[in-house]
Amino acid sequence: MVSDPKPALPHPLPGAIGLSHLSAYDWEAADGVCGGSPHLHLVCTEAYVVTGGRGAVQTLSPDGYRDIPLAAGSIAWFTPGTVHRMVQGGDLRITVLMQNSGLPEAGDAVFTFPPEVLADPEKYAATAKLPPGTGPETAVAARRRRDLAVEGYLVLREALEAGDNGPYLEFQRAAARLVRDKVPTWRELWRTGALATAERTGAQLDALEAGEPVHLGEATAHEAAPTRLGGFGMCGRRDEYNLPGTTLPYQGE
Repeated sequence: MVSDPKPALPHPLPGAIGLSHLSAYDWEAADGVCGGSPHLHLVCTEAYVVTGGRGAVQTLSPDGYRDIPLAAGSIAWFTPGTVHRMVQGGDLRITVLMQNSGLPEAGDAVFTFPPEVLADPEKYAATAKLPPGTGPETAVAARRRRDLAVEGYLVLREALEAGDNGPYLEFQRAAARLVRDKVPTWRELWRTGALATAERTGAQLDALEAGEPVHLGEATAHEAAPTRLGGFGMCGRRDEYNLPGTTLPYQGE
């Protein structure tokens, strides 16, 4: 009797990162700044690799408010819990690298909506959700969502600049409450993605040390192209990749 072959392991990008491309929104917000929707991630570090244009990323964290300039060739990254807002300065284009491919797509992000929205999970979900597609209706909804996130963000920033981190800390706690029920799903995505990738490296090191590098016999190359162009993301228009076995179609934007 021949047993069924074992399922092939997914082959994620190096380090099991996620990848997308962004063109920052040029919509002007209530404070006169053009840019994206402020938000934070709960367990994923995010990096911006600037490929063109100029702009900035505004961040809120325990060390206060920062405005980090962005220009072609620069890199900025922010750890979980850091509120970030991409600011358009002129044709800003960015390649985004996300830790734990699969988790951001499964909802590891919370907008800085006002407290009354954050306190109601159903209201938050309805406010964060966009209509499908990339047409005018979706653009209007994305801009409305951005404006509401900026409204909450400006309150947090003003308090931090005045030396009061209470509203910022409460936003972090509210964000954690909103995603708590998603943790079991996230844990499984992490276990089969980023964790499995790291453990695979350990097994390969063991094989090299034993003088039996059988994994080298499985060497191959992969390729991919964007599977959605010009989607409305949190920070701007987003080109995304759906890499089978490693990255889910995006659900949060």
